[in-house]
Amino acid sequence: MEKFLLLKMKLLAAGARYPDSASCDCLVINLLGLCRLELFDIALFLWCKTFKMGAMDVQLESTAVQHGQAKINVEEHALVSLLSDEKYATEKTEDVDSDDYEKLEEGIMQYGCAHYRRRCRIRAPCCNEIFDCRHCHNETKNSIKIDAVKRHELPRHEVQQVICSLCGTEQEVRQVCISCGVCMGKYFCEVCKLFDDDVSKQQYHCNGCGICRIGGKENFFHCSKCGCCYSIVLKNSHACVEGAMHHDCPICFEYLFESTNDVSVLPCGHTIHVKCLREMEEHCQFACPLCSKSVCDMSKAWERLDEELATISDTCDNKMVRILCNDCGATSEVQFHLIAHKCQKCKSYNTRQI
Repeated sequence: MEKFLLLKMKLLAAGARYPDSASCDCLVINLLGLCRLELFDIALFLWCKTFKMGAMDVQLESTAVQHGQAKINVEEHALVSLLSDEKYATEKTEDVDSDDYEKLEEGIMQYGCAHYRRRCRIRAPCCNEIFDCRHCHNETKNSIKIDAVKRHELPRHEVQQVICSLCGTEQEVRQVCISCGVCMGKYFCEVCKLFDDDVSKQQYHCNGCGICRIGGKENFFHCSKCGCCYSIVLKNSHACVEGAMHHDCPICFEYLFESTNDVSVLPCGHTIHVKCLREMEEHCQFACPLCSKSVCDMSKAWERLDEELATISDTCDNKMVRILCNDCGATSEVQFHLIAHKCQKCKSYNTRQI
């Protein structure tokens, strides 16, 4: 632990600016993972040089670290490349200098719950009870066995105390245990109080959402009008709906903004769980539950319906009705039919009488 603190002091002395102690701890852990302890000074020099000459501003990267980016992005790969050129490949040493690093990694992926692999538990500020994570708390405290008056959610940002899973020490929220020196989560977000050893999820903190999300920051963008992160594929093509994610799924009624299940953005801009959308399709429901617009391209279906209706005789040829198209919003007057009415503008059968 003393060597860890010494390396941290070297990092601060090198002139790196960090907003908090946890962020500095995170970088020391990563640098130790990339090189032998005796080569720390070389690694630190190359890292600082990369930062000054690289394409990314140090303050922006510091902010990313502050909000829980547990690994260095461009700079980490540049450092690995430089060390490889000098035959300083990542390796574990068998002497005493590796003890600090091995302590940080002790128990990794061996603790946690069904939701997270982590080496700590949290004390819920709302009920003062200990749980593996906030999802475990919410599942327990919202059970049908609990009195409806006492059911509640854990406010993630208000967590103040964590308990190390290895030594049992209760302490203020931080990444490295103050007692045994173990890293309680390879990914750590001080804002969301989130710990996770499984960094393959590519976690990142979104300032716009105010919470951590998974999938890699480079693969998503935050839409300020919709109020959520969407896939970069939808950046210039999705229909903006104000607060689109800040409501319940129209099928299962789970709050979508904090849902751990995959969410789909419909062409109309409304959102729904992917699994709920598939259930709709299995029951031949192809209209948005909120606005009734088609959830996919139905042109082939309309052509087939044209063929089917052409074979059906209708005895109400003289009756006319006014219809509203749910897809394009146009109104028109058409002949009444017992089966369906076709929009005269977009040729859709997704219509209703008015």
